[in-house]
Amino acid sequence: MERCVQLAKIGRSKAAPNPSVGCIIVCNNRIIGEGVTSPYGGSHAEVNALASVKNKYLLSEAVLYVTLEPCCHHGKTPPCTEAIIHSQIKKVVVGCLDPNPKVAGKGIERLKNAGIEVLSGIWERQCQEVHKEFLTFQTKNRPYILLKWAESSDGLIAPSQKSNLRPFWISNKYSQQLSHKLRAEYQAILVGANTVSVDHPQLTTRLWYGLDPKRFVLSQNGDMSLLSSFEDKSSVNLIGPDEIDFSKNVAKQLCDYFYDKNINSVIVEGGLQTISTFIKENFWDEAMVFESDQPLLSGVKSPKLTTIEASKTALLNDILNHYYNPLLDSASID
Repeated sequence: MERCVQLAKIGRSKAAPNPSVGCIIVCNNRIIGEGVTSPYGGSHAEVNALASVKNKYLLSEAVLYVTLEPCCHHGKTPPCTEAIIHSQIKKVVVGCLDPNPKVAGKGIERLKNAGIEVLSGIWERQCQEVHKEFLTFQTKNRPYILLKWAESSDGLIAPSQKSNLRPFWISNKYSQQLSHKLRAEYQAILVGANTVSVDHPQLTTRLWYGLDPKRFVLSQNGDMSLLSSFEDKSSVNLIGPDEIDFSKNVAKQLCDYFYDKNINSVIVEGGLQTISTFIKENFWDEAMVFESDQPLLSGVKSPKLTTIEASKTALLNDILNHYYNPLLDSASID
């Protein structure tokens, strides 16, 4: 199952809004087939793994391992359960259940009714982690929200003044590259109007191989001229007063907005007001804060999370502070 999780991580940037599932097929303690979910609209991991097996006669003696319960309904592709049953595999090991009402245990039931032995809940926590965006979307009817910002050693998110319209880099090149890797793993990225007008960010994955996220700019007055800041204006969208009411529950409305667009994961990158909105309303799941060892001395104070700190990772002279928000009332902002 560890190998299945590795495969699932490989396909994260391409499968959305479907979950990136990992699957392997084992016969006599040897992996004879592997598969990961194809880009949206393509084959699922189980079908790809079955197709990769060269000697199909071995399937009747093999075990199929998969991170997420096989689907049992017709979508853009036929049910994976039918492909598994047709393959004559006799045993399936599932990491975690699919909460989608169209599946939700029915996939496992379908396999068992066909005489296939099924074990579930194997390496469940790790499989739930790799599918956290999909599971959040299905169970909470909103996208998985990652907050991300960089701050100086004296707790500032931006300088008081700048001499140009380019981003002011607080973090080092390794932190910047990791930030672009995260962008490649998420469907969408959100920033506020002030961030765009001051920094002119491009919000792409240019420092990492992967697809650019869909880019969204939040503007209270619906200023379409903000989009001119982007060199490539494809997949850049403005969210203004025609889309949401800025007088209350902005984060909740934004989550509903993204949910309606079938976007299951969003990085909120700035600025202070936009990030603060999600923290105050407790609509966030994870936060990554890149802390530099250099002070700014004067500038905009960074958001402050009062929640359990999950981990610290050194990135040369930067520190990545990684937070999770497990409870609805577990975070606040100073």
